[in-house]
Amino acid sequence: MKNEFNMVDIHTIDLNAVDLIGRQWMLITAGSLEKYNTMTASWGGMGELWNKPVVFIFIRPQRLTYEFVEHNDFFTCCFFDKSYRKTLNFCGENSGRDVDKAAETGLYPLSSDHGVIFKQAKMYIECRKIYTEAIKPENFLSNTIHKHYPLQDYHQMYIGEITGVGTKE
Repeated sequence: MKNEFNMVDIHTIDLNAVDLIGRQWMLITAGSLEKYNTMTASWGGMGELWNKPVVFIFIRPQRLTYEFVEHNDFFTCCFFDKSYRKTLNFCGENSGRDVDKAAETGLYPLSSDHGVIFKQAKMYIECRKIYTEAIKPENFLSNTIHKHYPLQDYHQMYIGEITGVGTKE
């Protein structure tokens, strides 16, 4: 089923990462088909770092996906068209500890080279973790950031080298 995606070089895709992640959202997934978790994210980015194309994501430690990203070398980011907004809402509002998100939403998981993607995605990006660090409130340079952490549950940041991109477009 993975062959439904055309493998492309990330450098050949014309995309707006701010819109793609911040407004359209993504599913971050780690693990294998036998055991994985996914969550919706709207914070993150893409760019070039250390002469590598990268994705950077942020996950709060209480999220089940955090455990999967911590214990796996790879993670994937899947992007969907607008018709999947309710699915993305569900995957962001519910924990994989309590529900099977794929079964509840009809998402169909597939194996990528090093992780899990979803058949319904319009594009996926597979990443190898190359750096991680906890967000530290003492490093905030703007007082407006604190409002995002009323529980002081600061994100863990992960930077992943892009190792594969599949698209249907």
